[in-house]
Amino acid sequence: MDLKIPAGIKFLKEKKVTENDLATAFGSGDVPVFATPAMIALLEQTAKESVLEFLPEGFTTVGTEINIKHLKASSPASIITAESYLRSMQGVKLIFELHAWDQKGLIGIGTHTRVIVNEKEFLDKL
Repeated sequence: MDLKIPAGIKFLKEKKVTENDLATAFGSGDVPVFATPAMIALLEQTAKESVLEFLPEGFTTVGTEINIKHLKASSPASIITAESYLRSMQGVKLIFELHAWDQKGLIGIGTHTRVIVNEKEFLDKL
């Protein structure tokens, strides 16, 4: 498989915080703010979607590592913008830098690793 995914790809995704995104709904906290697990999921989705157009039919990516700092709380109904930046590609391993903002500024930063897999072969191993 000879993939040409250019390093430096940036991808943005926006989400309005709903009741389902709150720490109280996730069970990850006792205050009604944007949950860390919800932020991580949004950042992971952003990285995943950023490379879809470059993958051949039958291939996808799976997350293998994530390191996130949740810097600041965001209130319900906030608009969250997630950004992924493909820092490097090492064979089938993709390494991303991640950032998340709300209307008041930066709320999260981190890194994420995804691996390109043949979906059928991956599922057959389960």
